[in-house]
Amino acid sequence: MSYRLERDSMGEIKVAASSLWGAQTERSLNNFRIGSEKMPLPLIYALALVKKMAARSNELSGKLDKSISEVIQKSADKIIAGQLDEHFPLSVWQTGSGTQSNMNVNEVIAHLAAQEGVKVHPNDHVNMSQSSNDVFPTAMHISGVLLIEKELYPAIKKIITTLQLLEIENQEIIKIGRTHLQDATPVTFGQEISGWRSAFESNLRMLEQSLESLKDLAMGGTAVGTGLNASPEYVQTFIEQLSLETEIQFKETPNKFHSLANKEAIAFVSGGLKALAANAMKMANDIRWMASGPRSGLGEITIPENEPGSSIMPGKVNPTQCEALTMVAIQVMGNDTTIGIGASQGNFELNVFMPVIAYNFIQSIQLLAGGLVSFEKNCLRGIKANQLKMKDYVENSLMLVTALNPHIGYDNGAMIAKKAYLEEITLKEAAIASHLLTAEEYDQWVKPEKMLGNDCRRK
Repeated sequence: MSYRLERDSMGEIKVAASSLWGAQTERSLNNFRIGSEKMPLPLIYALALVKKMAARSNELSGKLDKSISEVIQKSADKIIAGQLDEHFPLSVWQTGSGTQSNMNVNEVIAHLAAQEGVKVHPNDHVNMSQSSNDVFPTAMHISGVLLIEKELYPAIKKIITTLQLLEIENQEIIKIGRTHLQDATPVTFGQEISGWRSAFESNLRMLEQSLESLKDLAMGGTAVGTGLNASPEYVQTFIEQLSLETEIQFKETPNKFHSLANKEAIAFVSGGLKALAANAMKMANDIRWMASGPRSGLGEITIPENEPGSSIMPGKVNPTQCEALTMVAIQVMGNDTTIGIGASQGNFELNVFMPVIAYNFIQSIQLLAGGLVSFEKNCLRGIKANQLKMKDYVENSLMLVTALNPHIGYDNGAMIAKKAYLEEITLKEAAIASHLLTAEEYDQWVKPEKMLGNDCRRK
């Protein structure tokens, strides 16, 4: 392998000739050989977007030569387009400010500019009016907003749409309700599905509300929040240009000391992601319980058979999409814990847990988006009710006795239900044997279709 010599304030260091990065990136590679987790590419793209907007803003405010600004922006576009992913190799486990990844982007842009015949300095030009301490949290917020709006929101909305269709399709099908994993009074399958649908609608509203805090950017705070070397005009132009570029209305944070040292905005959104994970897990668990069997489980629904389920048991098919989504859910819950602890660790003017916060935050968004898309496509849309099984469970449920409460009282109803259970006879047989009502009265009063509530869509 051939090498070239790169120089920074600490002296010279050898860098592979094929690599576009410079000395500071190489030093980080050598000094932080920890784990396999790399700085996530969405964050790299957001850093490149920050560099592009900073160059444009510095040019418009008269600080940066137009030719240098243009080559920085052109180089940043190549990074954003994913053309240079292999040139961002740094570990998450590096400096807590993300300085080395900021410099990684600066150095790659400078080397790309050199290929265009323009001399660009990674600090003086690419990092003009900036510090890693305001660039990195700005990129964290931008990457989160873009991923949630462009990937997670569509995934949630698709789940909601599919659930709406399933709700309508199953609105007339009566099944047994369950509380505490025990038989309860009847519901329609459509009503049950409506609970899942409403949960995801709630998650969407929560995330939309929490995302507003993520649109406040630390840009312009530079090293400690004072804004040294960054003019108010530059910051205002940066926000305006970024909002135009992304078609998302970002804002300048009102207090940059707060934005550099505190990360509660990400912790807040992460809480919304955890809530989404909780509801996704609840739905996936309901579905795999109802699909359990095929002969020794509940067997109330069928789900798509996507692949063989066992290496030893022929013909076995498992609820693999449910399993994948629930694993995603617990990973997101764990990530939220890491984010919360990291957010609590700001010292004086800077939080130095930003790379691990960013890594877990971005992973949570991407896992949820991908998990929901996969689940909707490969499981949810293919759910079918086993109406015979549902009807059988309803007809044999002891909890239909609840319909007798207004007529014979709770205690008498409990006596009838226990008699039916202990003697292994039907509820109707036990009711008639009690001499508290006639067969005709039982048929008149115990009607599952009349036990569904006033909000049921059934006519």
